[in-house]
Amino acid sequence: MSHFRKITVRNEVPEELKELKDFSYNLWWGWQPKALKLFRQLAVDLWHEVEHNPLKLLKQISQKELNEKSNDPAFLSLFHEVMKDFNHYMTRKDTWFNTQHQDRDDFRVAYFSAEFGVHESVPVYSGGLGILAGDHCKSASDLGVPLVGVGMMYKQGYFIQRIDEEGNQENVFPTYDFEEIPVKLVLDGDNNPVKISVVFPGRSIYAQIWSMQAGRSNIYLLDTDIPENLPEDRIVTSQLYGGDQNMRITQEILLGIGGIRALRALDIQPSIYHMNEGHSAFLALELIREAIAGGHKPDVARELVSSQCIFTTHTPVPAGNDAFSESMMHDYFGAQLESYDISWQQFFELGKDLSTGLFSMTVLALNCSKSSNGVSKLHGEVSRRLWSEIWKDIPDFEIPITHITNGVHTGTWMAKEFRQLYEQYLDGDWREHNDDPEFWEGVDHIPSGALWETHLNRKARLAEVVKDRIRKRNERHGIPTHISDKICSNINPDALFIGFARRFATYKRATLIFRDEERLKHILNDKEKPAVLFFAGKAHPADRPGQELIRQIYEMSMKDAFLGKIILLENYNMSLARYLVSGVDIWLNNPRRPREASGTSGQKVPVNGGINFSVLDGWWREGYNGKNGWSIGEEKEYEHQDIQDSEDANSLYYTLENSIIPEFFEHGDEQYPPAWVKRMKASMKSVIPAFSTARMVKDYVKKLYIPTDAYAKTIREDDNRGAVELAEWKSKLRKAWHKIWITEVNPVDAFTNTLTITLNTDINLDGLEPDDVVVEALLIREGFEDQEPVAITELKKQKSVTDDRYYYSGKLEIPKGGKYKYGIRVRPVHPLMKNPFEARLIRWMEF
Repeated sequence: MSHFRKITVRNEVPEELKELKDFSYNLWWGWQPKALKLFRQLAVDLWHEVEHNPLKLLKQISQKELNEKSNDPAFLSLFHEVMKDFNHYMTRKDTWFNTQHQDRDDFRVAYFSAEFGVHESVPVYSGGLGILAGDHCKSASDLGVPLVGVGMMYKQGYFIQRIDEEGNQENVFPTYDFEEIPVKLVLDGDNNPVKISVVFPGRSIYAQIWSMQAGRSNIYLLDTDIPENLPEDRIVTSQLYGGDQNMRITQEILLGIGGIRALRALDIQPSIYHMNEGHSAFLALELIREAIAGGHKPDVARELVSSQCIFTTHTPVPAGNDAFSESMMHDYFGAQLESYDISWQQFFELGKDLSTGLFSMTVLALNCSKSSNGVSKLHGEVSRRLWSEIWKDIPDFEIPITHITNGVHTGTWMAKEFRQLYEQYLDGDWREHNDDPEFWEGVDHIPSGALWETHLNRKARLAEVVKDRIRKRNERHGIPTHISDKICSNINPDALFIGFARRFATYKRATLIFRDEERLKHILNDKEKPAVLFFAGKAHPADRPGQELIRQIYEMSMKDAFLGKIILLENYNMSLARYLVSGVDIWLNNPRRPREASGTSGQKVPVNGGINFSVLDGWWREGYNGKNGWSIGEEKEYEHQDIQDSEDANSLYYTLENSIIPEFFEHGDEQYPPAWVKRMKASMKSVIPAFSTARMVKDYVKKLYIPTDAYAKTIREDDNRGAVELAEWKSKLRKAWHKIWITEVNPVDAFTNTLTITLNTDINLDGLEPDDVVVEALLIREGFEDQEPVAITELKKQKSVTDDRYYYSGKLEIPKGGKYKYGIRVRPVHPLMKNPFEARLIRWMEF
């Protein structure tokens, strides 16, 4: 029997501040310094204690403090100024999108992602993918792009990381109180939660919907922790990336199929659907089911759906893509085949990976999207090679996977000191010129001394935060105070600060810099030119090799020679990231090339004057210009990983010893290092505009969103006439294609002294019309077969030989002497195809 009764004391927000609580639910404040200052001024210490969560702040602040603030003229002035800015932001009509696309009143993007990192107060993200999704939504809001997000509301989030006294990662899963998180439960007209359901084997799973608002962008999050569900189903939205394969497929069915049903329940009809990685690819199945239920044949339904879908892949290796066995897929979908009006074989082939026999979420997304992209130029190339089996016999360079390089939301990652610096010295409002290279050339007008002083201030703040964290961790471990004192004494802002913070996956090679311990000891312990190396990041709870990397770093950091020279920080999240990216001098990134799809952490550093030191992989291959940072290793691929690691480590050490450290400590007659500050400015000018999500989202709008919307409308005109025509035409192609053959007439001599050769071919189309195909000759250099052709020439139909046979000829121009090869091919062509190879059919002449 309890001897106490539970009571809850709620503060009463004074009338003068009534708007403050509602305002707290829009995470716009998370990238607005004045709004952050407003919350900080309510109770500065408490603001840090509640980890920048305004709802917790308003819940825990004393009534007395609230009342005092409601009578404080200076606070009220700031409050009204913030509210004015917020209302202007939310209601302004002259956004970039409205200015550029005034005729798109019915346009809306549905952006699906397994995680969203908008702010640390809503912990439904784990790392880079979620941070990118959050930055994408923020920039969409800033630019006025009509976009809604769809994801999951995880009761326990990802996990809080603790490092024990032996360096082992401990995974702590707190249970969050959603009343203390700035999200709102979506209610219907009767004030009841809006709910959806999805059929699973033997039962249905129900979900309610929470709304997270990032400026103008609403993000809807599904939550299964409701009474209607069985206990085992209430935990479906418990942990991000938790559980076994059954949990993973259940979560992904809920995200994709349940996400579409949530949009329908909210009466939201998007123009296009953007899948951020393959986790949400089951949404395509739900859209196909809807189209079939609306009376369309399966082939027509697939045309309609693929015309609306965009898929962004983030993974450069096959093992990183979710895939399920055929028996598991049958368990979850076998009983629902009738809804798709196709056989099991046809259903499974929608996602079948021919190399593994598994049902791949990436293959499903590629098969159901006419627009796909990687997240950097190199990643686009890697993705085209990786998934070439889907476009069999089609050259890699023609596989329709493009690229849009990732970026970061500048305002989120800019420290307030740098914001003040830009406002003082740049000519105009940087927020209106995020992606304007010419505007950022104005960085040259910032006095070098002022830039260096601002940078030192951020280094000092990072040092304070790190020392506080180290002392608390060591106290928890029972480590003697004198050890903590020695560590903290070495964390001096005058030292070179090197940062390495990201997910601890083995391919990222976190311990590469430890390869020669004695050499590293010499680099970090030079009394005249000291350096400090900061590590932070999490390893997935199931990733034992990744956790072993963390243990090795901790072990190294506690060696006497490296105390205060190598620092391992716990629980890397958005809050810690902001201190690191604004407080280090250089950002170290040394993945095993070419396995970094893009990477975005390094893009945040130049926003605050930092410099990158990285392998030429992902975004840095595009960003590096020789003056704005340093590269590690050579731009090539290796057959043996040990050789690659050895060469890259030697490159890393050599560059530190001979370029980075000398340049950092060479001050000359100045109070700052002139060459270093020059490189800081080069880093800022080249990276900030080119790798912002403002540029990235504009690229998505111009290259994918608007073209996809226009194409989808075209094939839907006249009661979906285009989709029906295209589906029937592709069916005709598939029946005839295997019978097509090509014969060269009067073959070209193996040796020729002319730079123009005439090609003649006899082609059997087996019932297809000449208008159904295009015949082309491709010229390539011998020995360079994996590169783009020197020339592609269309051969023209000259005459009919019989009803099915046609004579084609054309001239192929050779640019100069040398050894070449040529090939002749037939491929389908139709005015309604979105890309030339979407039919995935091609016929080459055999030699």
